[in-house]
Amino acid sequence: MFKGSIVAIVTPFKNGKFDEKAYANLIEWHIAKGTHGIVPCGTTGEASTLGFGEHYRVIEVAVKAANKRIPVIAGTGANATDEAIEITQKAKKLGADGALLVTPYYNKPTQEGLYRHYKAVADAVKIPIILYNVPGRTAVNMLPSTVTRLAEACKNIVSIKEATGDMKQASEIIRLCGKRLTILSGDDFTTLPLLALGGHGAISVTANVAPADSAEMYNAWERGDIAKARDIHYKLEPLNAAMFIETNPIPVKTALAMMGKIKEEFRLPLCEMSKANREKLKDILKNAKIIK
Repeated sequence: MFKGSIVAIVTPFKNGKFDEKAYANLIEWHIAKGTHGIVPCGTTGEASTLGFGEHYRVIEVAVKAANKRIPVIAGTGANATDEAIEITQKAKKLGADGALLVTPYYNKPTQEGLYRHYKAVADAVKIPIILYNVPGRTAVNMLPSTVTRLAEACKNIVSIKEATGDMKQASEIIRLCGKRLTILSGDDFTTLPLLALGGHGAISVTANVAPADSAEMYNAWERGDIAKARDIHYKLEPLNAAMFIETNPIPVKTALAMMGKIKEEFRLPLCEMSKANREKLKDILKNAKIIK
């Protein structure tokens, strides 16, 4: 159901408020460039700094702007299961095509706790769900055995965003669940290797600034043009690295501001890039011919 280049889209701000016009324009640009799906309110969308009302409005604007042309997969994760259920229910009512739920963060649940958390959400809300495993952010790693239990127990769990960067773990998930779940990369540098293992695409940060290339790498792979997919992979590698020279989404929002797509505005505790890293980012964008 969910595959290809799915952008983990930024949330633009203007004078401290959600910039709805810039957001809708970004989505139109992504659709024109071939992006296969949109994830509002993910990590890159600064969901952790949005109030509940803002969170819901961001999803609502994304659904309206996409207008069923590409899927909208709303970030609805929380570290409290009841809260995750509430947000996911609201996302469904707003018209989201799916929900992306990060593993509960900070409280470090056991594997059994993770299983019960996701099963509770899946049982409560009949919407297609993507599991999101990113231990670098959450301090807990959802193991392939737990993913398998969930895939077997919950028909509406349809995919996983695997952001460990561990290709052995990704391979094990594909071996165990590849016929039940679509497996998506959560780290852009692993997208092509994951496709080679039998994965189905990425929920991408880099696609924010290079949507056409990100989509075409997947398209080339799908039509069997491995050489072209590989060429695009290497073309994107400097950008992939640049998106993490400081904490995501600081570099990607800075890049989009340099491109004239959004205002360069963050919410504390995130802040603007250091001068040295800004210059590095600018040079990489120039070399990629994204800015002049």
